Amino acid sequence: MIRLFDTLRREVVELRPRTPGEVSLYVCGPTVYDVPHLGHARTAVTYDVLRRYLTWRGVDVKMVSNITDVDDKIIARAAEEGSSEADVAARFSDVYVRELEALGVAAPDERPRATEYVDEMVSFTAELLARGVAYVIDGAGVYFDVGRYPDYGRLPGRSPEGLLEGAGARVAVDDRKRDPLDFALWKAAKEGEPTWDAPWMPGRPGWHIECVAMALGLLGDGFDIHGGGSDLIFPHHENERAEAEAAGRRFARLWMHSAMVNVEGEKMAKSAGNFRTLADVLAAQDPRALRLAMLQAHYRTTIEIDEAALASAAAGVQRLDAFARRVGALGAPGGGSGAAPTPDCGEARAAFAAAMDDDLGTPAAVAAIFDLARWGNVRLDESDAVGAIEALATVQELCGALGLEVGPTGRADEDDGRDAVQRRVDERDAARRARDYATADEIRSELATAGIELEDTPAGTVWRRVR
Repeated sequence: MIRLFDTLRREVVELRPRTPGEVSLYVCGPTVYDVPHLGHARTAVTYDVLRRYLTWRGVDVKMVSNITDVDDKIIARAAEEGSSEADVAARFSDVYVRELEALGVAAPDERPRATEYVDEMVSFTAELLARGVAYVIDGAGVYFDVGRYPDYGRLPGRSPEGLLEGAGARVAVDDRKRDPLDFALWKAAKEGEPTWDAPWMPGRPGWHIECVAMALGLLGDGFDIHGGGSDLIFPHHENERAEAEAAGRRFARLWMHSAMVNVEGEKMAKSAGNFRTLADVLAAQDPRALRLAMLQAHYRTTIEIDEAALASAAAGVQRLDAFARRVGALGAPGGGSGAAPTPDCGEARAAFAAAMDDDLGTPAAVAAIFDLARWGNVRLDESDAVGAIEALATVQELCGALGLEVGPTGRADEDDGRDAVQRRVDERDAARRARDYATADEIRSELATAGIELEDTPAGTVWRRVR
């Protein structure tokens, strides 16, 4: 039984899919006006892991994650650069997709772009107007009337008055609105901005209605899970919910939110001077280390991503790789021995599943994997090849359910680089066994200059990139 924390109900609940054996998942993607950062990465990894784990459990998952390619920030970036909104959106969409792929995040089944669903947004806005829960402000746009939706504020768990008190820049100020919390469904055209025709006035859609149109259009009413970062709970997700339900539609059955990323003890932000792009981290680290660092914290807890956390995770990845190399040296692949699974492997698999079933408990799931790898190393020390091979097969299986690759990655350029480092590490180990400490020290120094740090452990020499 898989249980997840539902933000709307504020409790961990059993996942009861609309259709047994199938899960429909919508995850809010980026507004593509800049390069992705660690916050984007954490959100993407969270729902990639959810999808992979459900698939491992035999569930058929349909995942949709959108691209917002029309927005005030995109328009501002295009004006600043002297380019077009389409060029800005296309360029940063490509960067986002490429860098998430490097992080091991699988592509969703559908990646719709907001501009592909404008007709649906126009129709949805017309429906809200017809129901009397929206109104037109000449020269400004069409606005949702929060006062006509009594349930407003339930997702963030605050009254409308409380929301307004702490809203700040999240609520657009306009004295022509009936209520300060009212939000745009449609924005009137401005000179030089992308514009579409609509019955009430030319213009472009508001942000929140984009996801409603795409989620319902691709997944249908009452889809199973709506996910995103916790920063989207208000106003974005609450406004989506209000729009859909006020139009008489069943929206998400369960709401999931991943927490924020801290760097150097503070929430990551450009203004704080601790802003880190995903590209910066991927250039300095094995992408698996970043993913493991994120998995070692629960998705609903704020995570600290600093050099110490990344170095620790990199060491963990290398320990798993070292185990895979030791088993590989036996001349047997890591795909299993063909013998019946050992009790320890079965216990590890059960512990992994129990942790993940409990609101995606990745820290305990990761611990179960490392415990099994340690057990496998003991089997090697005791010349139990069958047990070690089976342990590696299980480690690789469980890591795969988390999107982690252990051993050869299948990417030739990365594997060639790792193989070259490993050859030098093996040569150093041979020199140490021969008591040729001068050569061993020379190789360590050479690797250190190349940004490779060595750690001598009972399981063998572990290496990691430190820059």
